[in-house]
Amino acid sequence: MQIVLFEPEIPPNTGNVARLCAATQTPLHLIEPLGFSLDDRYLKRAGLDYWPHVQVRVWPDWETYLAGGGAGKRHVLTSARRGGAVHTFPFTADDALVFGPETRGLPESLLERYPDHLRIPIWGEVRSLNLSTATGIVLYQAYASLGMLDGR
Repeated sequence: MQIVLFEPEIPPNTGNVARLCAATQTPLHLIEPLGFSLDDRYLKRAGLDYWPHVQVRVWPDWETYLAGGGAGKRHVLTSARRGGAVHTFPFTADDALVFGPETRGLPESLLERYPDHLRIPIWGEVRSLNLSTATGIVLYQAYASLGMLDGR
């Protein structure tokens, strides 16, 4: 299992996702361009002192990531409105969970390229959830559905 943030824009969100990845020993892949510098103080503050425990790789673009860290993975793309509900999605241990940029989501070209999509059911007046919140929900649901939280 791994987390992929495609062109993330907001430093504290990426910092929170990095902390989540440190807590779960889940590799984190960041696809450029990033909307911030990895030296950003807000990014580091959100991740606090956990950055040394994050298995993070930064890739210049999607194709380079696919040839490297994404090789052999099933890419599960997230969307606010498309795909199966997260709690019914059939996860595998080799999934790469892909999240799009905060202001625009994943590009249509990626969504069309991969058949596996999921969404977090939401209702009410909210259009979508915060990136770091959504990442935590999806990652823990994936691990729970695979029995990987047992004994933790």
